[in-house]
Formats: sequence, C-alpha cells, structure tokens
Amino acid sequence: MGSEMIVIPLGIILFFFALAILVIVAQWRVFEKAGQPGWASLIPIYNLYIMTKIAGKPSIWMLYFFIPFANIYFMVWLINMISKSFGKDEGFTAGLIFLGLFFWPILGFSRNIQYQGPYGDRAAFAAYQGKNKFDFEQPQQ
Repeated sequence: MGSEMIVIPLGIILFFFALAILVIVAQWRVFEKAGQPGWASLIPIYNLYIMTKIAGKPSIWMLYFFIPFANIYFMVWLINMISKSFGKDEGFTAGLIFLGLFFWPILGFSRNIQYQGPYGDRAAFAAYQGKNKFDFEQPQQ
C-alpha cells in the first residue's frame, strides 16, 4: 500500500514534467522560426521582450505587462499579434491562449507555418513603423 501511494504521484509529476518540456521546446522553435534566439524563451521577462519583437510591438509594452489587469489585455493582444505574424487568425489566437499545450507545438513544429514578419506582412509593418515612429529597434528583413 505504501509504494502505490508513491508511484501514482511520481507518475503524475513525470507526466506534467514531460508536458512542460514539450511546451518549452515548442516555444523555443517558435522563437527560432522568427529569427530570434531559442534560448530566450527560457528567460523570464526577457522572453516577453523577445515576443514583443516577434509581434512588432514597441519595447514600452514591457512596462504594460506589470500593470495589474491591463497586463491580461496586452498579453492577449501580444499573442494575437504573434499568431498573425505566423499567418494565423483569431481562432488560432484563441487556441494559443486556451489550448496552448496543443497550439504552441503546432506553431513551433509545423513545417507549413512560417514566420511572415510582424503583423504577418513585412511591407505593411515597415510602412506602419515609418509612419508612427515605433521605438522598435529595426524592422525585420
């Protein structure tokens, strides 16, 4: 009886550990697809900064993530822009938010899904950036 109580929790822990590794590797691949270093997905806060670069948002957004309740709004918006940057729509955004365990690996491992630049259109992003003078470092080439 005593060994059964240890085996079940250990199995659950290993299962969730494997799921966490899957999502980490998937986000690593998403970062690499977008031309960013994959290891950046492992560093808390810095990974948000890289995600703003992938999505084409200004670095001031980093401050917005520290405002209670507003951070939820900006995170959803950021994930939507990442989805659009890979040519996906709002339905895929909902998948990334609510079923991230499945959708991040789809985004990271699918060979048919490629990074298309911020907003999914490099030319539109460059025009928008030039007109609105983002503090974004440089447009993606």
